[in-house]
Amino acid sequence: MGSGTRKRWWGAVSVVGLVAAVAGLLWFEPWALWVDETVHEALPSTGATSPAPAAPPSAPAGPPSASAAPPSAPAAPPPAGPVTVAQGRLVSHEHTTTGVVKIVRLADGSQTLRLEGLDTSNGPDLHVWLSDAPVREDGAGWGVFDDGKYLDLARLKGNRGDQNYPLPSGFDWSAYPSVSIWCDRFDVSFGAAALART
Repeated sequence: MGSGTRKRWWGAVSVVGLVAAVAGLLWFEPWALWVDETVHEALPSTGATSPAPAAPPSAPAGPPSASAAPPSAPAAPPPAGPVTVAQGRLVSHEHTTTGVVKIVRLADGSQTLRLEGLDTSNGPDLHVWLSDAPVREDGAGWGVFDDGKYLDLARLKGNRGDQNYPLPSGFDWSAYPSVSIWCDRFDVSFGAAALART
């Protein structure tokens, strides 16, 4: 192999190596481990707002008739809220993770999942999952949350702080009693909590 051919070959190898290194960095995003995203959300008092119902047409003026309906009973008060109906403490998996997870029923009857005092590592493609898998503290529990039923609530808003994730209307959280901070890119749990009724 001549010197010119050898130089071209090493040049091609260098380019391929550089492309592979850049692709690996973009895939693993190691810099995310040193960048914290902190979120401080207050607990909402109600869920999504809906337009107020139209007022019924008013009755024509005049003397009351004998057949007029008696006045209706006062409307029942709205359900009290917010009320914590379940909670659990996060345990560490792939990364050290602490904080509390709550299921909160709001005044309008809707429910939200709330993370309080969350502190975990940042990472690529982190999500908040509800799952029917059991929470284990050892390494065997890191990858079980996609083995059965699960619900991907949303991307994690930040790796630190307090944050809210509305639950779908009519959702029965007791069928998914585990919460995981799930790295969807590498199919691994950063941390998880088992929910128990309060």
